[in-house]
Amino acid sequence: MPPKVNVLGVGVSAMNLRVATTLLLDAARAGRGGYVCVTGVHGVSEAQRDAGFKRILNDAFLNTTDGMPLVWLAKWRAGGDIGRVYGPDLMLALCEAGVEDGLTHFFYGGGEGTAGLLAEKLGARFPGLKVAGVKTPPFRELDPSELAVLAARVNMLKPRFFWVGLGAPKQEKFMAQFAPRIAASGTVLLGVGAAFDFLSGRARQAPRWMRRCGLEWFFRLCMEPRRLWRRYLINNPLFVLRVALQLLGLKRYPLEETQRKG
Repeated sequence: MPPKVNVLGVGVSAMNLRVATTLLLDAARAGRGGYVCVTGVHGVSEAQRDAGFKRILNDAFLNTTDGMPLVWLAKWRAGGDIGRVYGPDLMLALCEAGVEDGLTHFFYGGGEGTAGLLAEKLGARFPGLKVAGVKTPPFRELDPSELAVLAARVNMLKPRFFWVGLGAPKQEKFMAQFAPRIAASGTVLLGVGAAFDFLSGRARQAPRWMRRCGLEWFFRLCMEPRRLWRRYLINNPLFVLRVALQLLGLKRYPLEETQRKG
């Protein structure tokens, strides 16, 4: 397992896409289960306001470096070959690598019809891809009966990867609640947010050069200013300030005891 770097009290897995793909393929083949959080500045910032959400991130099997600021911090603190483990890239890598072994996928999330369209696009891109199921959930939390029906379906189908596209922090809270219900299936849950819209073609993705330079936030703000202005124009400066205080030793952000032992 990769080392964890403390970013404002959130343990971020210091690794790259190749390492993440290998670890998750091994977990899927072994039927180990668990959930994976693909976390950027937004997720770490949400964790500052919600202690329960912070625990969810810290209890994840992997908590990957989705945003370039987390990559830079992880490189500075841990060194080594650390890169961005971006939700859409991780989905593509696992879909491609899993074809040979016949690993199955379940797509849960997105707007109406998005999960089905995503499965079609990925199936065309990776011939032989096995899709166990798709579901577009309602724009609310599932009630206990709905959750039980979904868990029964997953336990019956036993997909190796269960992809969740609900956006943070909703998808992480769903995975933490749902994972114990499907523990017997050995399924790995992965919260990848906007990857559903990007890879289905329903939303434009930032150019690669902007993603490499840490400017994807600016592209997304230009695309959806009314929805995202608060996230980027308020949360991002606060994140920079908090990290500066942590790095200068002016404020401590301890990890939970269980996470430090891990």
